[in-house]
Amino acid sequence: MKDIIEKSFLEISDLLRNSTSLSNTIEKVINQITKAIKNGNKLVLFGNGGSAADAQHIAAEFVGRFMLERESYPAIALTTDSSVITSLGNDYSYDIIFSRQCESLVVKGDVVIGISTSGNSKNVEKGISIAKQKGAVTIGLLGNDGGTLINNVDFSIVVNSNSTPRIQEAHRVIYHIICDLVEQNLSKK
Repeated sequence: MKDIIEKSFLEISDLLRNSTSLSNTIEKVINQITKAIKNGNKLVLFGNGGSAADAQHIAAEFVGRFMLERESYPAIALTTDSSVITSLGNDYSYDIIFSRQCESLVVKGDVVIGISTSGNSKNVEKGISIAKQKGAVTIGLLGNDGGTLINNVDFSIVVNSNSTPRIQEAHRVIYHIICDLVEQNLSKK
């Protein structure tokens, strides 16, 4: 059992070490989010399963706080309203649960982050498509090779792994970096 535990630690540490090549894109994403919030826009996030939980986690860090006592930043996870999600899934299709919400909630200048460990989530792709049509800056927090979403977002942050747990662990490190630096940028006087 100890070998399995140590192997897991080594896998994520190697993956994180190899993800430093994402720094330039992450910096651009941080600048886009900072600019949007300064301009009175919001951050909109969505994903499925563990990625839905990550969307909610990121929104909570912005609305609440990450490390600094500061004003609340506008962020919303489209994964939290069970009535909206289940009615859209039932009345239309699960594939449109994010796009329909983006249709009514996203405005020009918002930043929209779609999270997909496979890069191939149809409902995330449809949400990103509508967000782009509405004039949002779109970001994919992705895994594997980025899947189909890599070609549909303005900025793609791809964790190069095919292990869903390792991708999710790396995503958490990445979005904590984003939360930390956006908060620092916006807290500068």
